[in-house]
Amino acid sequence: MPCKVVLAAEVASNYTSEIKSEVSQKDTRPKLVGFLANDDPYAEKYAQSSSKHLAEAGLDFELRQIPREELEAALKDANEDPSVSGILVYYPVYGDDRDQKLQDMVDPTKDVEGLNVVYNGKLYSNDRYLDDEKTRKAILPCTPLAVVKVLDHIGVYDHSLPYGDHLRGKTIAVVNRSEVVGRPLAALLANDGAKVYSIDINDIQIFARDAAASINSHTTTMTAFKPEDVIPECDVVITGVPAAMYKMPTSLLKPGVVAVNFASVRNFEPEVKDIASIYVPSVGKVTVSMLQRNLLRLFNYQQ
Repeated sequence: MPCKVVLAAEVASNYTSEIKSEVSQKDTRPKLVGFLANDDPYAEKYAQSSSKHLAEAGLDFELRQIPREELEAALKDANEDPSVSGILVYYPVYGDDRDQKLQDMVDPTKDVEGLNVVYNGKLYSNDRYLDDEKTRKAILPCTPLAVVKVLDHIGVYDHSLPYGDHLRGKTIAVVNRSEVVGRPLAALLANDGAKVYSIDINDIQIFARDAAASINSHTTTMTAFKPEDVIPECDVVITGVPAAMYKMPTSLLKPGVVAVNFASVRNFEPEVKDIASIYVPSVGKVTVSMLQRNLLRLFNYQQ
């Protein structure tokens, strides 16, 4: 069977109309403030894309470009500003532990990326709600959530299985272990029942759910594996390496694999279409849809 190429716009369209319809019925438009405190051209491109798509959905967006040394004070002001519904920081800012401090400075009630320690704890313990009554869902990071929605759209999730087990039997590789995307994505997939190889430049870890755990969440195991040991057994390979020189060798891929790229550059070789059953070259527009969705959800909670 020929490879099916699935574009992000196809998946995003499922959410855009719903968001636009809900926003049009509100008296006040939710407002997102984005902070750009780095020189990353891809971050600036994402900011411009965010502005365009948020406007199309009837949502307000303001980009504030500031020196990174002023970011902490700026976040404090935005936290306290009642006109700001959501806050987004374009990472990396420092590229070290200071970024985690910045993530935790964002008020959880305005954190559209779900990177604050509150949401982080919810994600890694597989606790999907903020309240005991289960009326308010925790916010999930936009790009990991976008990848999940893409996988669901193309049929990787099996809804005939019990809730929480929709990826049971699936072996997945995530080539990226950043704290913003790769690690939370591996956790989300493992929490849904998959065996996940989390591949970093230094090592490979296995994220898998421990059925005997008191909370139904994943465990992490260190391995001595190399990519050539694990990629051939994976049903799904997800790449997110922000370097144009990196390419996933097509020769390692299992015939019929589902290949998904969330990096700002193409991580798969053109020949991927000769072996994959489904290829998703980008998830950017779905990420923007999840950003809109998270902003609207936080706005509703605030109201």
